[in-house]
Amino acid sequence: MVANPPPTVRVGRRSLVVLAGLPGAGKSTVLGKLRSDAGISALDSEQVRARLREVLPARLPYRYYRPVVHLAHRSRIAWYCLTTSGPVVAHEPATRATTRAMLVAFGWLSGRQRVLVWLHADPRDALAGQQQRGRLIRRTSFQRHVQRADRMYRSLRGGEVPRGWQQVRLLTRDEVAHGLRLDVRT
Repeated sequence: MVANPPPTVRVGRRSLVVLAGLPGAGKSTVLGKLRSDAGISALDSEQVRARLREVLPARLPYRYYRPVVHLAHRSRIAWYCLTTSGPVVAHEPATRATTRAMLVAFGWLSGRQRVLVWLHADPRDALAGQQQRGRLIRRTSFQRHVQRADRMYRSLRGGEVPRGWQQVRLLTRDEVAHGLRLDVRT
């Protein structure tokens, strides 16, 4: 038996659950440890990146095809929202208000409950997470993420629910060390 069971987030069958937070906060790790009794679609931009690495020349630096990865990943989120019956769980930093608005629009247009799971991490821990996985983002880009994530974290801690989201859950890296459980209501 696990000493600290994973936190549970209750969602409806037609939900868009966004795992958000700083790059390196542990979103991919949580996505990999996600548990649910219902069938879910788990979408990570790393899935797209890995597929493109298979077909693109090995010497091509990621920075040249990063925009394609982001476009394809977000297109997949929209597609799954429109075409699947079960919950869609998407990994997306979502530190930008425009990204969150886009995700709200995907959920709203497809008739899904919008659930934001914000994974809070100290910037030093997030940077260590990036180094550990071997995917460092540019320093200036990371600093912008940190500034936006800090504003979002303070807002969520103050009890604010961002516009368009029907449920928000604020979790820390420690709380999801053993994963996350989705309780899907019918």
